[in-house]
Amino acid sequence: MPFAGFNVIDASFSKRNQMIVVRKLPARYAPIVMPFVLSILMTAVVSVISTLRSLGATPAFLATWPGAWALSWLVAFPTLLLVLPMVRRIVTLLVAAPPQPGR
Repeated sequence: MPFAGFNVIDASFSKRNQMIVVRKLPARYAPIVMPFVLSILMTAVVSVISTLRSLGATPAFLATWPGAWALSWLVAFPTLLLVLPMVRRIVTLLVAAPPQPGR
């Protein structure tokens, strides 16, 4: 029974119909955002694997991994920014260009 003076609203229904609006960055930031996200994901995976391999699934892992990840990310992000242009050139040498429409 609802409390006197209060209307009961189905919160799950109202939350389902709400849209989350995410403001996107302008396209000019893509050359920075892509290596940023890539470096976060890759260093997280690699540092988890290497820290688990060296320490095992112990409480020491939980204490050590964030520092190991942060150090690896600090190296990986600027490295990606520097080598990505070279990697793109290498890929264009190894991969055929897509066919142009109408040719």
